[in-house]
Amino acid sequence: MARPDTVTRILDTAEVLFAEKGFAETSLRNITTRAKVNLAAVNYHFGSKKALIQAVFARYLDPFSERLNLALDGLEARYRKEGVPLEVLLEQLATSVLEVPAERNSLKVFMKLLGLAYTQAQGHLRRYIQEHYGETFHRFVRCLRLATPDLPDAERFWRLHFMLGTVIFTLSGLDALRDIADSEYQEHMSVRELIRHLRPVVVAGMQAPLPPSLDKVGSAVE
Repeated sequence: MARPDTVTRILDTAEVLFAEKGFAETSLRNITTRAKVNLAAVNYHFGSKKALIQAVFARYLDPFSERLNLALDGLEARYRKEGVPLEVLLEQLATSVLEVPAERNSLKVFMKLLGLAYTQAQGHLRRYIQEHYGETFHRFVRCLRLATPDLPDAERFWRLHFMLGTVIFTLSGLDALRDIADSEYQEHMSVRELIRHLRPVVVAGMQAPLPPSLDKVGSAVE
């Protein structure tokens, strides 16, 4: 088997360490030691730790964004003005998420990196993601708006991020959850089977009745 080139070894090592320890807690020395390269190699190929973090995300988000955009092209052409149904839209999102790690590392690593983008992303990473992938995200949100016309924009924002949080938490802890299902319930569940269990939960969450207003809640408490 051919030895991975230096850039690939650095990226493979960095994404695993970032997923395990976080951005701030992972030093370039940690990465170079495990990848068996010197610091000069990292500086030569990436220039900085910030650029290395961005390159790690690009390996997942470039193919994900490309796949999702192509899929949305087809769905929008099929459903036209009536908009893509919510179940179909979320199914396509799940499919795009699952296909990318099959080409790269593991689904768990991908999900942990997305979780870090929410919880630890520094300004440079937020700007990078917005600049390179913001249009794909906004395009998906436009489709989601058509699929959930009764939701106010603010409520849709919260539900979308609750949904993403649920998916990221579930899939980043995939190994532990499957071990529990196996030992406690004798269910040997594949990733795609787990997604089928998860899908009605997120669809129902997006379609749930609006919560009572804060004023009504306050009056009821008083």
